[in-house]
Amino acid sequence: MALLKLLPSFKDYLWGGHRLADEYNKKYDGAVLAESWELSCHPDGPSVIANGKYAGMTLDGFIKAEGKEVLGENCRRFRDFPILVKFIDAKDNLSIQVHPDNRYALKNEGQYGKTEMWYVMDAAEGAYLYYGFKEEISSEEFARRIEDDTLLEVLNAVPVHKGDVFFIESGTMHAIGKDILIAEIQQNSNVTYRVYDYGRTGKDGKKRELHIDKALAVTRRTPSANFKSSYPHVADCDYFTVDKLNLDGSVLGSIEGVVTDKSFASVLFLDGKGKISSGGETVEYQKGDSILITAGNGAYKIEGKCDALVTTIRDKTGLVRIGIDIGGTNTKTGLVDVHNKLLASRTIPTNAEEGADRTLRRIAETVLGMLEENNILMEQCIGAGIGIPGTVDRKNGILEYSNNIKWENTDVAGIIGEIIPLPIRVANDADCAALGEAVAGNGRYHEDVVLLTLGTGAGGGIILNGKIYEGRTEPGHMVIEKDGEPCTCGRRGCLEAYVSSAAIARETKKVYGREMQPEELFSLAAGGDKDAGKIVSAYVEALGTGITNIANMFRPKLILLGGGIASCKHFPSEPLREILDKNCFGGGRGIELGIAALGNEAGMVGAAALL
Repeated sequence: MALLKLLPSFKDYLWGGHRLADEYNKKYDGAVLAESWELSCHPDGPSVIANGKYAGMTLDGFIKAEGKEVLGENCRRFRDFPILVKFIDAKDNLSIQVHPDNRYALKNEGQYGKTEMWYVMDAAEGAYLYYGFKEEISSEEFARRIEDDTLLEVLNAVPVHKGDVFFIESGTMHAIGKDILIAEIQQNSNVTYRVYDYGRTGKDGKKRELHIDKALAVTRRTPSANFKSSYPHVADCDYFTVDKLNLDGSVLGSIEGVVTDKSFASVLFLDGKGKISSGGETVEYQKGDSILITAGNGAYKIEGKCDALVTTIRDKTGLVRIGIDIGGTNTKTGLVDVHNKLLASRTIPTNAEEGADRTLRRIAETVLGMLEENNILMEQCIGAGIGIPGTVDRKNGILEYSNNIKWENTDVAGIIGEIIPLPIRVANDADCAALGEAVAGNGRYHEDVVLLTLGTGAGGGIILNGKIYEGRTEPGHMVIEKDGEPCTCGRRGCLEAYVSSAAIARETKKVYGREMQPEELFSLAAGGDKDAGKIVSAYVEALGTGITNIANMFRPKLILLGGGIASCKHFPSEPLREILDKNCFGGGRGIELGIAALGNEAGMVGAAALL
């Protein structure tokens, strides 16, 4: 469907009037109609589709049925539907209130904060609203004036008229005054901190709750400009772009536009009547109607007489991606820019034995702390990518099984997403490391790259045509010696059993009576120690066999060796090249062998590149 006509959810807050029902065709028979939520996927008041095969379904249900593609590419950076559009009829004064930003709201409320804009549809003579402070005040004065009931004396009271626009950023103290009718476009949130409420009581006879401590924490105690120019738009920010449309029905009786695959278009009709057409569909509209044009439907045409607000979601600049590399011992979290450069990182113990839920929540909280420390807002982030050892259902973000951290059937994306409300992508950690090298390391000039990591174990990732190969491969567990050394996977003769640091420790203990680290063994061999040379030769033969098998199977342009062992000063690269040339099908022509460049950063960069 191209055109969705929406039915709103209604709110009967005590300060409301009845104009939305009397003048704006809202089918409502209650005594008070304060708000109608016209375009909403919020659980506190979802919109319902009125036309077509999805009639009777919530807007959220439609999006789940059709896929998020109907919202457009620019909405992929949001975990949830990005905006909420409503009409507000203030017969009486609203409470003095403030909305938190994303960072504070996520930490304290578990949902987004709120930035919003108001378009004044009508206002009685002498009507006004509160918008910021007259002048900057201290936190001590702010708290004192709340306590002694003199806050209104320092707030900025602004007279309003039909057609006025106000942009209310999070942290701005504000309140709509009585006898004002407003169209509001806001972030998809219902978090409000009430500071002053004129001593009113709710339906239960009790005074409505105030949120003083939270308001003190989030309020900007400075004057706010009455209008934030967003020319040529009515309003424009990372969450929404709003444009005004006017047809007088005579000189201008129709207008055409285009809805690309970048964003849906929400059309909120403030006045008039006529018809709107797109994608071979036509829907009639009247004053008060809300119509959604889904992304990618191309040209649309509005005919008749109307005033309307058209809301879209624009491209975002200066994006940051979150990369999380979960390991058996440590977890690395990083912030990555659009050039795949690591801006900041932090390493914490994984402590997987605490359980998946507790561990993942602690990792997510670490990310929130990094954002705060680096003064990066949540709205600057496009999403979070997670690399984790084991078998991953990438489509659903579920870790099916991990031998390293002993988790299974874990909804990694779901748990992380409860704290970081952004798109979450999950993949195997070795795949992420390979992707990191492919986009920002020594593999960045090749589309087909295999990374074999050599450390405590032996893992690997395969990038074909610039994308992670979806075959869920475990190159470290290919058998290179029938009935050979036991492997951690329970089988015998796996590559990992011969090329890991554990394998080196095992072989050196046999010869020297003690376990050696790889660097010590390679140094002894380079210095002419014959026993060390024999161990290294056997190591090279085993690793060379594994590399050759990989080369013959996938024919990549580049094979990279990474991990702690490959970064050793005397790592035997040249003998491996000779084995590849000797044993590979076609003599290894066209296949390069190299050492990974990003080291411990590869997993974070690659995880971020999942977005």
